[in-house]
Amino acid sequence: MDAFTAGLLQRIRTTQSDLKHARETGDDFLADVEQAELEDLKRLAAEYGVPVSAY
Repeated sequence: MDAFTAGLLQRIRTTQSDLKHARETGDDFLADVEQAELEDLKRLAAEYGVPVSAY
């Protein structure tokens, strides 16, 4: 796994964790921000052929 792929997958994991925390604490604004970030990261992964189905 190259550095780009590893970094992208780590950012996806971190964003998912942050999104979960925002939802659990009822921070709707932060949840929206994290959801948008997650969608952008998954779109980037798809553009570069990085599988993220496990995440």
